[in-house]
This record gives sequence, C-alpha cells and structure tokens, in this order.
Amino acid sequence: MQVTALLSQQDESDDISLEKSTGRLGMTFIGLVFVLNGFAIELIFESSEAIAGVSAFIGAFVLGAPILMNSIKDLRRGQYGINELVSLAILASLASGDYRTAGVVAFFMLIAQIIETRTAAGARASIESLIKLTPTKARRLVDGKEEETAAKDLKVGDIIRVRPGDNVAADGVIVNGQSTLNQANVTGESLPVDKKDGEEVFAGTINLTGALDIRVSRAGTDTTLGRVRELILMAEQSKLPIMRIMDQYMGYYTPLVLTMAALIWVFTADLNRVIAVLVVSCPCAFILATPSAMVASLSAAARLGVLIKNIGDIELAAKINAFVFDKTGTLTSGKLAVARMAPVDGVKPAELLKYGASAEQHSNHPVAKALVNLAKEAGVDLLETNEFNETAGRGITADIGGARILAGRAKWLIDNGVPEQFQESVDLDETEGFSIVFVAKDGKCIGWCGLRDQIREEASEALLDLQEAGAKRIAMVTGDRKPVATRVAGEINCEEVVADCLPQNKVEFVKKVKEGGWKVAVVGDGVNDAPALASGDIGIAMGAAGSEVAIHSATIALMNSDLRRLPFLIRLSRATRNVINQNFMLGLVFITGGLSLAAVGYLNPIVAAIMHNAGSILVICNSARLVRQGEELEPFQVPDAPPGDSAETEPVVQPA
Repeated sequence: MQVTALLSQQDESDDISLEKSTGRLGMTFIGLVFVLNGFAIELIFESSEAIAGVSAFIGAFVLGAPILMNSIKDLRRGQYGINELVSLAILASLASGDYRTAGVVAFFMLIAQIIETRTAAGARASIESLIKLTPTKARRLVDGKEEETAAKDLKVGDIIRVRPGDNVAADGVIVNGQSTLNQANVTGESLPVDKKDGEEVFAGTINLTGALDIRVSRAGTDTTLGRVRELILMAEQSKLPIMRIMDQYMGYYTPLVLTMAALIWVFTADLNRVIAVLVVSCPCAFILATPSAMVASLSAAARLGVLIKNIGDIELAAKINAFVFDKTGTLTSGKLAVARMAPVDGVKPAELLKYGASAEQHSNHPVAKALVNLAKEAGVDLLETNEFNETAGRGITADIGGARILAGRAKWLIDNGVPEQFQESVDLDETEGFSIVFVAKDGKCIGWCGLRDQIREEASEALLDLQEAGAKRIAMVTGDRKPVATRVAGEINCEEVVADCLPQNKVEFVKKVKEGGWKVAVVGDGVNDAPALASGDIGIAMGAAGSEVAIHSATIALMNSDLRRLPFLIRLSRATRNVINQNFMLGLVFITGGLSLAAVGYLNPIVAAIMHNAGSILVICNSARLVRQGEELEPFQVPDAPPGDSAETEPVVQPA
C-alpha cells in the first residue's frame, strides 16, 4: 500500500514548486526541533514539564498548521480523506495534552508530501536535460562562408558544417567530408561509426575526428532526438495515477470515529471515554506503517548505491516479472578495450602494443584511447612520435625512432604498400562488434589488435540471480547490430534478443510486453533508452556511466552501475511489502482493541495515549529490520585498483 500525497489533493493549477518544497522542508525540521526539545527537557529536567509542553506545542503548531489548513480546504470541497484523519489525530493529541505525539504525526505527513513534490520536479527535469543535448547553435554555410545561427532556425536543405568535437545540430546527409561519429546516445551502437559522403547522421551525435558538411533533412522537433523527447512526454502522460487505497478507506474511517465518539457521549455523558476513544483511534501506527518502512528501505538501498526517486517503486518492484535490458553501457561497459593481441612470429606482444599505442597517442579516436590505456596499465612506455598524420576513418602514420609506423584498417595498410597476406591471420569477425587495428613497421605488418565493448563481469551472475528471484522473462533490446547483440547475449545467457532498434522500437517492444500481462522493468543508460525507461512499469538507469536524460527519465538509478543490485532491489521490495503488511496488522490490533476497551470504560485517556504510542513504537522497530537488508552484498563492491600493479612488461589481455 502506497501512502503519498498525504496532504491536500491539490488542483492541477496548485502544484508546489521545488523552491516552495525546499522552504516547507526547512519549516518542517524547525518544527521537529521544537518537538524533540520538548522530549529532551522533560527527560533531563523532571520539574520542567510546563516548559517542555510549551516547546512541544510550538513544534506541533508549526508542523500541524499546514495539515489543518488543508483539511479545512478539503472539507469545503466536500472531500473526506487522510487529511481529516491526520487532523483528528493531531487534535485528539492536543486535547489530551500530548503535544509531542501531535508533532511527530504531522512531521511524517509533511515529509511524505515533500518527497512526492521533489519526485515530480525530477520528472520535469528529464525533459530539460534532454533539450540541453541538442546544440543551440549551428554553423550554416551561405555562399561558401560560415555564419552562426540558432539550431532552431535551421531548415530542410540548409548546409551546416560540423567540426571535430561538435554535436550534430540536425539530422541530415553528409555532402562533403568523412569522419567518425559516436552515435551511442541515439542509436545504441557500441562502436563509433565511420561516415562519408552520402551517409545519414543524427542530431545529438558527436563528431569525433574530421570536419563534415551536412545537408539538413530534419530539424527541430522532427529530428530523431526531437522524437525521443516527444516519446518521453507521451510515456510520462500515459502512466496511470497511483491508487491511494488508504485515502479511500480513511474517507469512511474519520466520520466513523466521530460518530462513535458522539454516540458514547450521548449514552454515557462520560467525557473521559470520549477523549480516550479519540486518542486511541489516532491512527499513528497506520500512518507510520508505510513511511517508516519506506525510510528503512531507502536507507538500505542508498547504502548499496541504489537511488530510488519514486518511493512507490519500492512496492512495485515486488511485482516485476520481466526485465528489458539495453546492451551498450548496461550489460556492457560502453567503453572499448583490447580483447585480443596477435603479433606475428618474432614480435612480442609488448612490442606490438608499444608501437601501436605510440603511433595512436595523439589521436582522439576511441580505439586510440583504448590502446594507450592498455599500454599504461601494462607499464609499457610510449615512444616519441614525429610526422604524425591521421586520416579520419582510416588510420595513422607516424615516424617513431626513424621507423615508419602505420596503424589502422587493413585497407589503409594495403594502400600504403603493405603486402595483403597479413589479413590471413585474423580470426575475429568485425560484424560481431570487434574493431581490428593493424600495425605495420617499415612496410611490414607486425600484428593486429582486436577491440570490443566489454561485457560487465557481473552481468551473467546478475541475470541468473534475477531468474532465481522470480523474473520469468529477460530480454536484451539494443540499437546495435544483430551479430553483436547475438554474441553478447550468448555470453551472458540471455535467450531473448532484439537488435537494430531505434528509440521508438524499444518503446513498442516494452508496450507489447506490458500488453501481455507482464510487469516490466527497463534497464538502460543512454538517451536512446530514455523513452523506454519512461514507458516501463519501472525505469532503472545505470547512474555512474549513464546519461543525465536516462537518469532523470528513470525512477531508479544504480549509482555504482553494479547489476547485482537488481536482484537485491527485488528482494528488498518483497521484504518491504511484508513489513508494511505486518505494520498494518499491528495497527489494526491496537486500534480495534483500544476502541473496544475505551468504549466500555476500561481504558482511560492516559492509558489510551500510552497504548497508541506503544503501537507506533512496535511499528517503527519492525520497520527498522529492513535497514540490514543487502548486507551480504557489501563485500562484492569493486575495490579501487591497487597501485603498483602496472609494472609488468607483458600486457595482460582478456581472451576474445
């Protein structure tokens, strides 16, 4: 049972801004300080009950006034819900002189509303973050000259120039130039893509190497990135409002308690019985049942790097039976790494790496960075280069110690006079996601390096654990090519694979799964995952490496990108649901028992106050057990790499 929006059900035009929420949070904690001060004074100074009462009363007034005001508004609109119930609890506590109880009840209600307000603000921030990804300005070519213009003013047919390092401002077709582009944030491809004349490019992708002249084919909201934004909006709006079951029942409970109190007064004229009924009926245990469990769950999740932005997802996660994963950056690391080194006879791996990485050290291409990183990890010193020259999308030439070094594609080496026989030793398939770099020295190939997007070490274990936790369907949906997706799925034992997907295809897949009766969690990290994250029952973003858009579109973020946190989340959710149910049972026992005893005169107001406080304490202690959930996962956190491990001269490379 979810308890959110515990204050007034506001009109759409009555939304609370983030700034107002922050101000209310400050007032909430000021009130709490006064209430706690009342506890402290009475505990330390036995003869200072009056001073303690004044402090607690001030705190209860600061905390309770917004709730009482909202109750009045609800009554004017003819609504009866949890506002009136909480107000009754506060007024009953005040009537019995228990100001501290009134303050504590009001505090938890205000915190619940502030959490929901901030969640709504985070949803709006997702759209703002997405808009920021598209360049606000572009370089339009007019009569062969560049002029800077706003990206929103671009029209179909305009020619724009995109320099290395720039984001592409609009969808279009290359009319001049060739370069390497990172399209992972839109298409999900794990490797940068080489582009030349006549090929299509997308807005929001990153130009890595050469300059490009692009004829605009789609601009503004018509671009692929613009459609991603619209999909997020549609998915957010298509979500059904969460049923507030407790509010519905409280609409009957509040009048019922008032009726009981009135009948007792009519038939007994015993004010003590009436006060006892009002005090014992204060639903503190009910009110604390969900918030206390949620706070404990959030604490356990935060300890393991699981950021839960929508507290309702703690309950919903227990019902998840299908997971839809993105590939790049989710099941894989999203970064190129050397998977295979194959030097020719007579050449050591360290020598091959030394010449290849030295030649590539001045390039910004992801392949070059991977080689240089491996050289650093292996302790291979790079050599100085002269006459460095890079041809975008093909390769590099450099003079190293008087030797002419070539590094790049096979065609690049052949065009520069290297005999073709060197390709015969290659046993990797580039269509399966491998990027192969050949290295030649003075016209002779000395070997090749195979690079690929590495699969996360814990991926296979996490998927198996999810199945054991009750996930009946696990699918990988990616924008990468079919051979790449099939290879990755085979290595992590994922049976369902859908490849070559654009953002709208991912959304369609998620919708079909949901229409089949599945409760779906979508896990991803990129811009292209954002619409799917928003359309799933739960969206989970890989926070450490994920894009801002994905994190804001999702309701849960894995801050350390450890997939083993997913099974933990499912188990935490189920444990939380069980604890909440137990809490409600405790509350039911205390309230029904207390009302019965108070009505027949066996319970005076003081004992009634003790009884309902005892119920609250039991509920809080029961919820506190959730804090220890997931303690067994802490030893599995990946430690920092110890210093001094890179002294080896021979690189250690993962097998392909």
